[in-house]
Amino acid sequence: MVVVIVRIGELAARTGASVRSLRYYEEQGLLTAERDPAGRRRYAESAVARVALIRRGFSASLSSRVIADLLPLLEAECLPRLRALLDAERERLEAQIDAMTQARVRLDEVIAIATDPTWTCDT
Repeated sequence: MVVVIVRIGELAARTGASVRSLRYYEEQGLLTAERDPAGRRRYAESAVARVALIRRGFSASLSSRVIADLLPLLEAECLPRLRALLDAERERLEAQIDAMTQARVRLDEVIAIATDPTWTCDT
């Protein structure tokens, strides 16, 4: 099996992630790179799919910590643990949505009071 080596700029172009994002993923332990003798990052071809998974996780409002927990489960195809972790994140997201919905209702109430023509600064 031949392992294709990809430079950081090429990985960025192929995945749509910025070079800065790729460096961040590496800092967070989500992505690993080898270094050539000149110190430049080199990624295996499999990094393309891994970056796609990382980006999908971030777009689903997952934290880098949660993504770091998910990646080994995806790679090991450990579906029961993966499903449990994803279900917990979905519940967390639902709670945030509920809280934001309630905040919007309260804001609408304040807007209604503030735009009531009978209300003045003296009342």
